[in-house]
Amino acid sequence: MKTMGAEAPAKKIVIVGGVAGGMSAAARARRLSEDSQIIVFERSGHVSYANCGLPYFIGGEIKSQDALLVQTPASLKARLNLDIRVLHEVIAIDPQSKSVMVKDLTTGETSQESYDDLILSTGAAPIRPRVPGIDLPGVFALRSIEDVETIQTWFDENKPLRAVVAGGGFIGLEMAEQLVRRGLDVTLIDGKEQVLAPIDPEMASLVHSELRKHGVNLVLGETIAAFRAPSEVPSPQADMPKSCWVLAGDNAPIAADLVILGLGIRPEVTLARNAGLTIGERGGIRVNENLQTSAPGIWAVGDAIEVRHPVNGEWTLIALGGPANRQGRIAANNILGAREVYSGTIGTAILRVFDLTVTSVGLNELQLKADNIAYEMIYIHPTNHAGYYPGAERLDMKVLFQKESGTLLGAQVVGKDGVDKRIDVLATAIKARMTIRDLAELELAYAPPFGSAKDPINLAGMAGTNVLDGFTEQVHWHQVEALSKGGACLIDVRSSAERERGHIGGSIHIPLPELRNRLSEIPADKDIVTYCQSGQRSYIAYRILKQHGFRVQNLSGGYLTWHSMLNPVILPAIPVPF
Repeated sequence: MKTMGAEAPAKKIVIVGGVAGGMSAAARARRLSEDSQIIVFERSGHVSYANCGLPYFIGGEIKSQDALLVQTPASLKARLNLDIRVLHEVIAIDPQSKSVMVKDLTTGETSQESYDDLILSTGAAPIRPRVPGIDLPGVFALRSIEDVETIQTWFDENKPLRAVVAGGGFIGLEMAEQLVRRGLDVTLIDGKEQVLAPIDPEMASLVHSELRKHGVNLVLGETIAAFRAPSEVPSPQADMPKSCWVLAGDNAPIAADLVILGLGIRPEVTLARNAGLTIGERGGIRVNENLQTSAPGIWAVGDAIEVRHPVNGEWTLIALGGPANRQGRIAANNILGAREVYSGTIGTAILRVFDLTVTSVGLNELQLKADNIAYEMIYIHPTNHAGYYPGAERLDMKVLFQKESGTLLGAQVVGKDGVDKRIDVLATAIKARMTIRDLAELELAYAPPFGSAKDPINLAGMAGTNVLDGFTEQVHWHQVEALSKGGACLIDVRSSAERERGHIGGSIHIPLPELRNRLSEIPADKDIVTYCQSGQRSYIAYRILKQHGFRVQNLSGGYLTWHSMLNPVILPAIPVPF
């Protein structure tokens, strides 16, 4: 990689978009070149604000709107000598003359600005599908400070009591939580059968339970057909919504005093497309490894661009603040003399849903299947710190890895505490192209209030290594029904108290301490599946039975993973055969 000298050449750098990647690029460029002219055009009235904090301001956790404003045009001028022009929209780019056409949104006047290098940080816009009634009063998207102000005005004037959140992605779930916090009755609607597409269904089911626990009504697998004005649906006057009726599937019309659209985002590429820049198959601006577009002197960063996913090498769209800021820094470095490479985005994401923390990184099962990548996975359910220390909470962890090499492919962790540090370790491991074996070897901080001598990360590595080395053969939650119908014998090795609280229908019960003395009760002519609460004791049972010649497999993740997905009706216990 070519590095920059002590003094970078002076340039005229124009940046379109004053949030995240754009401001990161501007600040970095100034630190590298005191003599460069740096102009930032932002069509909204604010720059350098914390848009990830917007839902928490609406919910009241962040008390002051000013807290969201990291910097202002005046402070950026004083501190970094940046020329920040808010309420200015770049409406056209001429790559041949290296200039942009800019509209002053206050006066309506247009002007032309030349550049040596141009950085596009145009971001992404909320998806507003062509659904009848979507422009009715009280139906809002959330992307900017101005959106927050409009929503807050609606609250002040209409005092909403019932809200509908359309979409179960990150913004949708954050807003559902915050609206509950404000005392609203919340219905969340999503066209998929689960919330949070980056995580797999059995992990999403944990989120569903948490949402319902806090009173959120989930309408899943149903798309919104229309928003109807209050007068368009017959109803007793007392039930008349202040915004609209929401029609979804076969459900009765849902009264909404407020609607938040969280249906996802799409890259803002109109400016780039009209300038003749290459747009990728995923709909984002196509850039090379240095973040250059197809036009000389034009760079692009943030939510508007397609990036390579390091795990599968495919182009993808990943809208996250951390990568956008790093991209802005790299683009500025390269404009001013470096040849720095952006190595891609693995999609490390985290979300709070009431008392749960939900995280993911890398690829999920759906993506791995689509890419025809041979994979294996393990589930574990350890505690966040030493179980004997007060306050230990369960973690639900899923780690995916290549079937032969053990190279890490993705992970999902859900729990109340200690989730963030585990996903960060896993993200670092994926970035470093480590294997599941390497996790078992990591030396991680341990004291009873913080972890265990075998950290959950180590346990995941040990479980995965056992799979790679053939010390265990696994089945997963979705295979249990077919195996049972095919005649397999399911053996529950938990305690009697655990079994009484729920078990897999049709299984027989032999507690692990009794197993060696009751081998004669196990049918030698059948396939055996062992299970316990989380998979650890049943692994011990598996090893015992395997060494006694039984055809045996272990249920990965145990009863907890199976039950979290299926929530079955528990069938009467089948007596142990003698």
